[in-house]
Amino acid sequence: MQKLLICTDLDRTLIPNGKQPESPEARTIFTHLVSRPEVCLVYVSGRNLSLVQEAIQEYDLPTPNWVVGDVGSTIYQFEGDRWKSWQNWTQQIAGDWRGLNAVDLEPWFSDLAEISHLVLQEPDQQSRFKLSYYLPLDIEKDALQQYISDRLEEQNIAASLIYSVDEAKGIGLLDILPAHATKLHAVEFLMDQLDFDHSNTVFAGDSGNDLPLLISPVPSILVANAHVDIITQSQQQAKEQGNIHNLYLAHGGFLDMNGNYSAGILEGIVHYYPDAQKWIE
Repeated sequence: MQKLLICTDLDRTLIPNGKQPESPEARTIFTHLVSRPEVCLVYVSGRNLSLVQEAIQEYDLPTPNWVVGDVGSTIYQFEGDRWKSWQNWTQQIAGDWRGLNAVDLEPWFSDLAEISHLVLQEPDQQSRFKLSYYLPLDIEKDALQQYISDRLEEQNIAASLIYSVDEAKGIGLLDILPAHATKLHAVEFLMDQLDFDHSNTVFAGDSGNDLPLLISPVPSILVANAHVDIITQSQQQAKEQGNIHNLYLAHGGFLDMNGNYSAGILEGIVHYYPDAQKWIE
């Protein structure tokens, strides 16, 4: 069996912190699978490194080889017994913002608080190349994103705007990143650097900031607990991109599990790589 690059989102994908129930044995089986030498594990998260570490401890998750954090704007490698920031990636994306950081961009949007209820997220949710806001779910988000994009273009800043929903808090999330710093760009960069391709890579996710990967040529899994809007959106856009065969929607039944969270990840991995079932059993 070939070596696999398993990339997964954390919150409500691997971590069972959503409303739906978790299959009791699923995380244990997942840990067993990724402990094998044929697997390279990457966590791809909106969390920063310290919050990823908290999640690993709180949910007893296996330590990954790599962390793609801050919605794709940071990459860390676990080397020896510590985390090392991957400067190759920082250099790769820095040019999009012409030497500026998130703190330099933030004053450009301070006037939006009153007219659009855009609220800056807490300091620990910000990073050098990630400027993050809360916004109401009923806001006209397309118009707002267009306004922000236009303002960034005026300053010659190349950016990606990533919208997602925090279901637990019932609020919208907007991340402003360098144009080449999405989760998709970061995973593709890792694939290239580590000598993986679409034949031996898989990604699992559940939310809006996973969308660029879910609709891409990278074989992807939507866990069964994903919100119906994300399921509809990802299937539609993957079809438009000609990548619908690279998107698997977990539905449960594999090993009598429900397809939520890590059960869905396992189901999808075996869908793409049937030989992996021997590793699981």
